[in-house]
Amino acid sequence: MTPQNPEDRKHLESRSLLVAMWGNLFMAAAGLLAGILSNSNAIMMDGLFSLIGFGSALLGRRISLRIDAGPDNLRPFGYAADEAIFATFRSLSLLGLILFAVANALKNIYSYYNGLTPEPLYFGPMMIYFALIGVTCAILWGFHHFTWRRTGRCSSILRLEAKAAMFDGIVTAAAGVGLGAIYLYKDGPLASIAPVGDSIIVMLLCLLAIGSYVREFRGGLGELAGISASPAKLAAARRSLRAAIAEDGGTLLDMSVTKLGRTYLVSVYYDPDRPISAVEVDRLNLRMIRDARQALPGADVMLMISEHPRRWPEELNPI
Repeated sequence: MTPQNPEDRKHLESRSLLVAMWGNLFMAAAGLLAGILSNSNAIMMDGLFSLIGFGSALLGRRISLRIDAGPDNLRPFGYAADEAIFATFRSLSLLGLILFAVANALKNIYSYYNGLTPEPLYFGPMMIYFALIGVTCAILWGFHHFTWRRTGRCSSILRLEAKAAMFDGIVTAAAGVGLGAIYLYKDGPLASIAPVGDSIIVMLLCLLAIGSYVREFRGGLGELAGISASPAKLAAARRSLRAAIAEDGGTLLDMSVTKLGRTYLVSVYYDPDRPISAVEVDRLNLRMIRDARQALPGADVMLMISEHPRRWPEELNPI
């Protein structure tokens, strides 16, 4: 059941992000320690992912606490953009780590095939690490996903954290399977690649990860650039405003919907076909906001009284 009180939703989201902070800090420490003890770059990379996860959860919690603050002197359009900024730069930081890991893996493989044998892997610490991290990721994913659903499925921060926990679990499982195969067959079919098997797994994991984070980066960047929301959201907004427009009797000239974090801005270009007072404009605008929020939670409506749609006619264009 979704809490109706915004403070309750904020509390649940903040609690989930606090759990994410400590969970990621534990996984980062475990990954770095296990990576050092086992000489495994794959585990070391997994620990660095978790360290970034700790930083993002810390930042996400701060953003979550002020995301609903209204406009003020510093931020005349409010704080909704912070969530899109968070998603964009979190994805960008992870992409940077992926590129670093790929470059390091390629360097190790190149050095091996030029006669430089890397240090051997120690598999004992790996098994303990994979078991602990697998359980931790499953718990974090379940906690974030449950909280995201309970708070109305509108938090991009919680959705990203749940997705990151799930992906981290998949990556950890894939690394465990790959390194286990190298351990079992290092004197058999995989003998030729066993010394650099760790670096090969790092590259495969990075290829798995890169597509997901590129999509997240593009999505966040698109929101910041003001790209139109999906056609389904546009259709939902249009349907929600039909009753108010029909009752007022004017003409809808144009409409756009943009998404920024968990909020939607519906821009309505409207000709009332009659003289209209400021009181009537405000009343109609508030009615549209209420109706739009039934279809798009967190939506706001900017009502513009005009004879023209979003672009001025060429004969009137001042540019």
